[in-house]
Amino acid sequence: MAKKTVGISDVAREAGVSVGTVSNSFNRPDSVAPETRARILAVVERLGYVRSESARQLRTGTSRIVALLVLDLANPFFVEVANGAERAARAAGLGVMVCTSAQSPSEEADYIGLFTEQQVRGVLVIPADPTGHSLEPLRRQGIPYVVVDRLVEDAEVCSVSVDDVVGGRLAVEHLLTQGHRRIAYISGPPHLQQIRDRRTGALDAIAAAGLPPETLHELPTTHMTIAAGRDAAARLLGLADRPTAVFCANDLLALGLEQALYAAGVKVPEEVAIVGYDDIEFASAVAVPLTSVRQPAAELGRLAAQMLLAEADASGEGSRGHEHRAVVLQPELVVRTSSLHRVG
Repeated sequence: MAKKTVGISDVAREAGVSVGTVSNSFNRPDSVAPETRARILAVVERLGYVRSESARQLRTGTSRIVALLVLDLANPFFVEVANGAERAARAAGLGVMVCTSAQSPSEEADYIGLFTEQQVRGVLVIPADPTGHSLEPLRRQGIPYVVVDRLVEDAEVCSVSVDDVVGGRLAVEHLLTQGHRRIAYISGPPHLQQIRDRRTGALDAIAAAGLPPETLHELPTTHMTIAAGRDAAARLLGLADRPTAVFCANDLLALGLEQALYAAGVKVPEEVAIVGYDDIEFASAVAVPLTSVRQPAAELGRLAAQMLLAEADASGEGSRGHEHRAVVLQPELVVRTSSLHRVG
């Protein structure tokens, strides 16, 4: 036999107060006498009453949930972004629903549809769709959103990003100063703006050094995982004129590459130098500590969530005074053993 659900009226009856008083004890506790609220909370605990968020949302017209859509939750970088966003949301009394698009524009569109159906307070999104079309339902429904990890020049959208062109340039400038003149770029899905920007930065560094674009040999991957890094290593080792250094679009690719080179008996950095991107926690913990371009992941999430909440509060008050901003953070190169070997 199914257990009877305890309702707010049951709590009111047991506590000897009105339903409105029970509701105020949750939503406006300062309006309820302390001894009355203590009695209500004791009844809530004894009966096992759980507030209905859906009912509360219908009454107030606002959700206490913020959605965060990332590219890949298996990547510790995105976990750090989520941690930063979650801390900012918690400070505002809100929760965060984290989902992953798996780098798929179609899955991104499906999740955006779900968020609009649920009428979440707002959405933080690391886009998989380069066109931005999947975000249109949010605009139509008036749901605030902030684009994360990508610069958006649209004056009607807030964004928080890291300058990936600078990041790519830092990585390859470092390899060039070590004497490398044959450099591979193990990249990811070409529809991701971050991948293109990091390539642009790498080519900028090569051009500034007076070298031809062919100095950079791209090895694209469909995924940005450790397994994909191992697969790219097999292609790298098969090249007739093998590069002496590799810039990887993220640390997971770099870790997979390092594993495969070790298994093949190729020394890092003596035979192949490696630079990753993101500076995840594992980058410094591997056998040959990884040089990496550090992104302030938690700060990225924190700032994005704060901007989203400010916009949501402004729209909730009917204000048109909210100013959209495009915040661009700067990366930094963290040099470790994996790239410290001069050639030539």
